[in-house]
Amino acid sequence: MINLVKYKKAVTTLILIALVFTTSSFSLAEEPFKLEAKSAILVDANSGEIIYEKNIHEKLPPASITKIMVLLIAMEDLYSGKLKLDDEVYVSANAARMGGSQVYLEEGEIQTVDNLLKAICLRSANDASVALGEHISGSIDVFVQRMNEKAKQLGMTNTNFKNATGLPDEEHYSTAYDICLMSRELLNYPKIHDWLTIYMTDIKVGKNKDVTQTLVNTNKLIRDYQGANGLKTGLTNEAGYCLAASAKRGNLSLISVVLGEPTSNSRFQEAKKLLDFGFANYDSLPICKKNEVIKNLKVSKGKEDSVNIVAESDYSLLVKKGDSKQIEKEILLPEFVTAPFEKGQKIGEILLLDNGKEIGRVNLVTEKGLEKASLIDIFKKITSTFLGNKK
Repeated sequence: MINLVKYKKAVTTLILIALVFTTSSFSLAEEPFKLEAKSAILVDANSGEIIYEKNIHEKLPPASITKIMVLLIAMEDLYSGKLKLDDEVYVSANAARMGGSQVYLEEGEIQTVDNLLKAICLRSANDASVALGEHISGSIDVFVQRMNEKAKQLGMTNTNFKNATGLPDEEHYSTAYDICLMSRELLNYPKIHDWLTIYMTDIKVGKNKDVTQTLVNTNKLIRDYQGANGLKTGLTNEAGYCLAASAKRGNLSLISVVLGEPTSNSRFQEAKKLLDFGFANYDSLPICKKNEVIKNLKVSKGKEDSVNIVAESDYSLLVKKGDSKQIEKEILLPEFVTAPFEKGQKIGEILLLDNGKEIGRVNLVTEKGLEKASLIDIFKKITSTFLGNKK
């Protein structure tokens, strides 16, 4: 329940008292189980809080988990309108001759972005990944440069991409922690699940589209793990068996990453072990949704009299089952906002406190922009008010 308790120095404070569970993560001394993976991590996809870790900053070859970044860039361009699912993609000789996992695209054939995404998500097709990268950036070198730029933006400080496939290269590496960063970002685009959650489908390939490729998702968890909704497998001799797996049950969304597993079976079993541990011991407390209206504020000197103030992003707290305490949620906003202002302009914050200690905050922003009122606008308002009062 939210109650208005006070106004002070033009700041409105709302207090939410909620009974929740204390948060904590298991240290290595309390390690609940042993893993064969060289590196592993389990995180809450909403908050990014680490639940379990093992050598999470060790630089290792990521194999085809690399393609999570390819998918992320594709999603960015799809959502911005730069890329469309029915765009025709010309398959170059460079793309067609990619080794490893592929769907055997022919040089000169035309494919849709939609089919290439299916080939990447299900077959982990190197030829499809290169064809899509070339289509987006004009050349694979420029596309890989964009991959590295995005990695820097996300804070992936121990990652370097040399290709869009994950094929072996001594200078191509990442970490379990960094893979979680790009995985969380990819999951911000709900449409990606249109491809990640397909278990089996067919596409036509070749210049004449006379060959049918049956695609079966390399991520077996999609078929047999409750709530599984992604993400990507990887395998090379250098990397071993790798898996970034995501799943959601109720409000809780988890990401597990295992790198350098000895067998295909161990990567799936250990990813499931991590996810099972997370779902058994944790839950997620939703605080706000992106674009959720928090309050309608009065506008001074604007063309309109009020504007909605909304949450800038989704926000949830990871909570450990079993130990309850109180969390305070304070909504800090001015009494009014003065025009002009832009859409998405920060106006205030949601502040979360645990016994007076800050544990999180979310920006509150304007739902839309407003221009400053002109003299004519002011005259119309005065006239409207006068006529309204006269009636």
